[in-house]
Amino acid sequence: MDRLSNTVRPYAWGSTTAIPELLGIAPTGEPQAEMWMGAHPGAPSRLIRITGTGEAGPEQPLTEVIAADPERELGRATVEKFGPRLPFLLKLLAAGAPLSLQVHPDLAQAKQGYEDEERRSVPIDAPHRTYKDANHKPELICALTPFAGLCGFRRPTEAAEAMAALGVDSLKPYVDLLGAHPEEAALREVLTAILSADPAEMAETVTAAAAAAERLGGAHALYARIAHHFPGDPGVIAAMLLNYVELQPGEALYLGAGVPHAYLDGLGVEIMANSDNVLRCGLTPKHIDVPELLRIVRFEATDPGVLRPEASPSGEELYETPVDEFRLSRFDLSPGAEPVDLTRNTPQILLCTAGAPKAGTLGLTPGASVFVPSGEKVEVSGTGTLFRATVVV
Repeated sequence: MDRLSNTVRPYAWGSTTAIPELLGIAPTGEPQAEMWMGAHPGAPSRLIRITGTGEAGPEQPLTEVIAADPERELGRATVEKFGPRLPFLLKLLAAGAPLSLQVHPDLAQAKQGYEDEERRSVPIDAPHRTYKDANHKPELICALTPFAGLCGFRRPTEAAEAMAALGVDSLKPYVDLLGAHPEEAALREVLTAILSADPAEMAETVTAAAAAAERLGGAHALYARIAHHFPGDPGVIAAMLLNYVELQPGEALYLGAGVPHAYLDGLGVEIMANSDNVLRCGLTPKHIDVPELLRIVRFEATDPGVLRPEASPSGEELYETPVDEFRLSRFDLSPGAEPVDLTRNTPQILLCTAGAPKAGTLGLTPGASVFVPSGEKVEVSGTGTLFRATVVV
């Protein structure tokens, strides 16, 4: 197996302290939002492989290692099912401010959207480009600290009550719409109206709503906090349509296609299909393609569906999801316990989040990770917490 060297992305919404604290290093004062582990071309992990003679080879991106011999690294079954690439991206995600309100397409929508933009010769790096690839992007976030987010639509009646309590006249049409139609139609009409509103008028509405939310406090204080980061943004009003959820350490959320969501605060382990396809609804200065967004969003009120891992006799705690591109599980290793054999015929990334466990002979500390090629023998031992990311074949 190979110890990984990983890139930390300095997105503006990132916490300045959470990832440094986990790694045991001094903060730089700059945001440190995500640490990427995997073979995404935007920031692939790097490794130094020990040769057969016991010598260290050159440092290489994991993308190049896999491309040189996909079947050896990923296994034949993985290559046959997903192609010659690692199907998932694992991250440490540290939110110090809200991320953009967003949804992801399903596989058919992603293929259709990508082919359409390719046919129209929209440059892949154009600000108004929506589909960067032809893949879907289901994702799972597992909390390492208390973690707050917005996930899925809540009942229109609940959203109407939240808006009405603010006493802002310009919100009254939305309140009326939410109470006058079946759920799907109500949610669709109100989100459409919010995103299509005159920007100057919407900015005034957001300002008034944020001030009222500040005065009310309680559950409404959330919207004042969001507006502090995104003054005048229609996403502040759109956020009132969504469920607020707080995860405790070890709890997780699965985000499927078409489900609007935004992470707000906290540190977690995130895993997703290896895709860049994001359609934004608000809380962002980036392009919002309203017609395409409305085609992708699933307008249905849902429970956020907090996940807790299912334990097996081996000690593996699995977070069940309905996708095959990734499989995330956790091991809490106790002092004096027998080593646990994690050998699989699929590629794996192991991430330490607590303690000082060992993967084979490699000692790990919080934030350290290793890549295990398909079929390579690996046992873990010692004391601490390890997350295992792999695929289903």
